[in-house]
Amino acid sequence: MTDFSDNTAEQRFEQDFEGPDGGTHSVWADYAAHGETRTILHVEADAALRGGGAASRFMQSLAEHARAEGLKLAPRCGYAVAWHKRHKDFDDVLA
Repeated sequence: MTDFSDNTAEQRFEQDFEGPDGGTHSVWADYAAHGETRTILHVEADAALRGGGAASRFMQSLAEHARAEGLKLAPRCGYAVAWHKRHKDFDDVLA
C-alpha cells in the first residue's frame, strides 16, 4: 500500500495497493469540491484488487484524511454510502 493522496488537479483521491499478482494497482474516488466539503461521486478499484478489501482500506484512508484535514465528506456513490453506514466511527467526517 502506498500513501493516500489528493490529486486536486483531477479532483480525485488515490491510493495504490499490491494486488494478488504482485503488481501495483489503484483505488480512486472522484469528487466535487464545495468549500471544505468533498462530494464523493464515484469510487473504483482496479479489477485486480476487487474482492480483496482494498476499496474498504482506501475508504478508511479517505475518512482519516478528511478528519486530519478538517474536511467533510458527502458520499453519493453507492459504495461510499454503504461503507459509511458500516463504519459509524467516521460519522464525524460526514457533511
